[in-house]
Amino acid sequence: MEFDIHAKNHLILEKVAEKAEALGELNMKTRRTLKGHGNKVLCMDWCKDKRRIVSSSQDGKVIVWDAFTTNKEHAVTMPTTWVMACAYAPSGCAIACGGLDNKCSVYPLSLDKDENLAAKKKSVAMHTNYLSGCTFTNSDMQILTSSGDGTSALWDVESGQLLQSFHGHSADVLTLDLAPSETGNTFVSGGSDKKANVWDLRSGQNVQSFDTHDSDINCVKYYPSGDAFASASDDSTCRLFDLRADREVSIYSKDSIIFGAASVDFSLSGRLLFAGYNDYTINVWDVLKGTRVAILFGHENRVSSLRVSPDGTAFCSGSWDNTLRVRHEG
Repeated sequence: MEFDIHAKNHLILEKVAEKAEALGELNMKTRRTLKGHGNKVLCMDWCKDKRRIVSSSQDGKVIVWDAFTTNKEHAVTMPTTWVMACAYAPSGCAIACGGLDNKCSVYPLSLDKDENLAAKKKSVAMHTNYLSGCTFTNSDMQILTSSGDGTSALWDVESGQLLQSFHGHSADVLTLDLAPSETGNTFVSGGSDKKANVWDLRSGQNVQSFDTHDSDINCVKYYPSGDAFASASDDSTCRLFDLRADREVSIYSKDSIIFGAASVDFSLSGRLLFAGYNDYTINVWDVLKGTRVAILFGHENRVSSLRVSPDGTAFCSGSWDNTLRVRHEG
């Protein structure tokens, strides 16, 4: 009997600890608003230093921000509007971006604020349609891209050489995410064909495919352990797919949510899923229970991009209201 009481108490304490952790991650108020884009913010990414952010916009500009001071450290004007993709290099010494120019361009960053970055631009990737996403692999030397031409591709940054291409989507590829480095050489992509595909980076093979969404998949994101991934779709749902079980294991939806989900990311512990929607809100979901635990307001147009910082203490959302909002604990 005594054992039962101890076991029960232990379970209660565990639940309290879990709740406290979830609430800690939830206690995130808007601390900074980054203003400077003249049009819709389409993409953003954190630097590994947990301080800097790169964002890209329909205005054709790519801006590097100090998220603490809100200062703009660098600004690049691209030769096109609708810069749909941007990414920070792992070293923090370069950014990549692209959009309607069908290219992925890499700009080295220096400490000199007045340096002309455009003069040092390197065109790395060439697609036959718009660039929808880009991410560096685990070094500055390779970059992975997705495109409206229905393919994803791996490129050598130095030479601009195509190392591997990935064919398997029957429509625009809208999003991609690289598996956490410890879990092997795979990435997941999502597209207008309503499919999420998992790929082997080395062989180019499509190793798993999931097609339970009813509309475009706008964003995919690996679970921190690399054993699962989440997706956000125009069908107003986010879903969780377990790679070992090879199936969908959870749907995050409510009858009251009728707008598409544009972006998702996990809290560092994997306990919460943050999702940005076209109704200007960010919904926070309990990953295990499938329940919504919070709605975050503040943006005045659709939330197009959302990323949790590398140390998990903050997250940033980009919106069609031309701003980025940085929320963190404390």
